[in-house]
Amino acid sequence: MNILAKSCAFALAGSLFVASAAAGQLSVEANKTVPVRIQGAAASIVLGNKNVADVAVHNEHLIFITGKSFGTTNLMIFNKAGDEIFSTEVVVTVNSSNLVTVNRSGQNFTYDCAPECRSVMSMGDQVDYFDTIITQQKSAQDLNSGN
Repeated sequence: MNILAKSCAFALAGSLFVASAAAGQLSVEANKTVPVRIQGAAASIVLGNKNVADVAVHNEHLIFITGKSFGTTNLMIFNKAGDEIFSTEVVVTVNSSNLVTVNRSGQNFTYDCAPECRSVMSMGDQVDYFDTIITQQKSAQDLNSGN
């Protein structure tokens, strides 16, 4: 093999090595966390919509994705050279097996009934009901964070 052919072969192999690892969809339930192991060393992580999911970094090879609310966003991970080493679509789902939606006069009220029924936020619920749950959750978060 001549020098030019070897150079081309090495360049092609190198470009394949730094090409991003596009993963299939990553599905996570709201309020649950899944680990994601990274091939290569991650230097920066970009998450498209922080309202849908959150990311916690354990180290350069392991991160955790937490579903925050129903929806879809994207996740990209780059190495120190700025090459994309991982890319995926994050789909946050809701475990609806325990959810019960009560419709009263055309207005929805959603409850999580495992093992006891408690109010939960669900898009499409009656506005005042939804707002009350948000306020309660924010108050609980403030208590837990010491604010």
